[in-house]
Amino acid sequence: MDVDMIFKIAAVGIIVAVLNQLLIRSGREDQALLTTIAGLVVALMMIIGEISDLFDTIKDVFGF
Repeated sequence: MDVDMIFKIAAVGIIVAVLNQLLIRSGREDQALLTTIAGLVVALMMIIGEISDLFDTIKDVFGF
């Protein structure tokens, strides 16, 4: 896993946190929740490739 991936996920988290706070302060709690869920989905989509590589490595190590 590259350090760049960690920084990208952290950047998504910071952006989502700022947007969440701005939306909550403006009285749009429902949009803040949707923004948080969208940020979570984006972060998970970024990680899926790495998880796939991990499972492939585990298969190779144990010979499945």
